[in-house]
Amino acid sequence: MSERGFELQAVDASTGARAGILYTAHGPVETPVFMPVGTRATVKAQTQEMLEQLDARLILANAYHLYLRPGHDVIGHLGGLHRFMSWDRAILTDSGGFQIYSLAPLRKLSEDGVDFQSHLDGSWHHLTPEKAIDIQVALGSDIVMVLDECQRYPAPRQAVEQTVALTTNWARRGKRRFEELDANGRQMLFGIMQGGTFVDLRRRSLEELLAIGFDGYAIGGLSVGEERAEMYDTVEAITPLMPEERPRYLMGVGTPLDVVECVARGVDMFDCVLPTRNARNGQVFTWGGPLNIKNAVWMRDSRPIDERCSCFVCRRYSRAYIRHLYVANEILSAILCTYHNLFFYLDIMRKMRQAIRLGTFSEVYTEFKACFQTKAEESTY
Repeated sequence: MSERGFELQAVDASTGARAGILYTAHGPVETPVFMPVGTRATVKAQTQEMLEQLDARLILANAYHLYLRPGHDVIGHLGGLHRFMSWDRAILTDSGGFQIYSLAPLRKLSEDGVDFQSHLDGSWHHLTPEKAIDIQVALGSDIVMVLDECQRYPAPRQAVEQTVALTTNWARRGKRRFEELDANGRQMLFGIMQGGTFVDLRRRSLEELLAIGFDGYAIGGLSVGEERAEMYDTVEAITPLMPEERPRYLMGVGTPLDVVECVARGVDMFDCVLPTRNARNGQVFTWGGPLNIKNAVWMRDSRPIDERCSCFVCRRYSRAYIRHLYVANEILSAILCTYHNLFFYLDIMRKMRQAIRLGTFSEVYTEFKACFQTKAEESTY
């Protein structure tokens, strides 16, 4: 297999779940994969050594945040993002489209690009599809994302149609710029599909991206307020139309249940801030459902966070101790809870990859749904 590309190795006949290998310039990544989010070139509360111990092979950083601080030119001068953050495994950079979407009151959108106001100092910046590529090429990430527009949910059909048209135009311009910079020898470029929960618009968006041609295809604009069932239905409708020989990335999703359900619907790649953000707020994920470590009920509990978990946190520390750290506002609480949550997510992915390859995914899928479904609905993620 070449240095860059995707190899599909197994497909579960009953669900469509896929196992493969994504080859990057910084090593192979087995899929399905969950990417820990390191927005500002750091996965919060974790060192790179911890991420290596977790066997994270692909992490996500954000071009929008790194452009504002310390600046992509600074990172480029220092040898690129891998050298800057001392990480020799794969990195995917998001273009910043979602951050600009979330900062809607501070932006002005046009056909050319977007003018946005920095959340750091109030300064104005003009981001075009070409500049989004320039930034990410300077960063040197393994996977580059085109700039896209994301609609809030619910949005009228006409607005979603405009989003699809703009996203396609920006994708075409981003691809052209990527080729001009001759970055495709060392970096991969992914297109991002939009269309909300309108399946016909999703299909249109995908067909337009396929005509342009990308190394991988992402499903954007979901997990933005729609019901969970709507998200699953949209993913289930569109993945069979996506090319088998390219990786499929569902952006910003999600809970353990969401990840399992969407692997069963043929998705290969995921990222979400839930395991890290919730850890810092005292919520840890377990095979019995999410657990709020800050609750007084754990004050005298000598059990680990999860008796089924083999991470070093669960092998060594008690719920009582970790609760004490959280209540005392000790930094170690965030470190331990984050490590456990990332281990939990990556362990789910390992188990699903193995089951797909062994032909036992249906059994694992049923078991995982039983673990997560009821409890997930009872908790606010």
